[in-house]
Amino acid sequence: MSHLENLIAEYYDWSGYLVKRNLKVGKLSHGGWEMELDVIAFHPTTKHLVHVEPSIDAHSWDTRESRFAKKFKSGEKYMFTNVFPWLDPSTPVERIAVLVSHPQGRDELCGAKILSIDEFMAMVREKVGSCGKMAKNAIPEQYPLLRTIQLTTQGYYKYIE
Repeated sequence: MSHLENLIAEYYDWSGYLVKRNLKVGKLSHGGWEMELDVIAFHPTTKHLVHVEPSIDAHSWDTRESRFAKKFKSGEKYMFTNVFPWLDPSTPVERIAVLVSHPQGRDELCGAKILSIDEFMAMVREKVGSCGKMAKNAIPEQYPLLRTIQLTTQGYYKYIE
């Protein structure tokens, strides 16, 4: 699992979601798996279901389209049988592709919303920042990446530039 996958999984877990990560689906008869889904998260209160596929690749858009189409298609195929079999199959699934960049005028990839890593990090920093200083409201230690972001952006007692 990459650092980006870890951060995304931590962020959703910390936000109250049930998170499954690096989930292998579609067992093949000759061994192995059809696909690995990076991060799937479900919020039990809001009923928000999200499938996030991050990538720091340098592939062409054609290659990306092919890879992400397979990942999101597998997510669709196994979401309500293997991932969260107790969920109503009519539950809408938000799909997000977190990429190195978000080209202007291109907002989707295979039906998934595109977020650049910087856009995702801005979202994380905003929510972490709302916690304030670590001494008064530390993010729980089970989220080491988010705690590090809190410490570096908010400080322990005070933030010093």
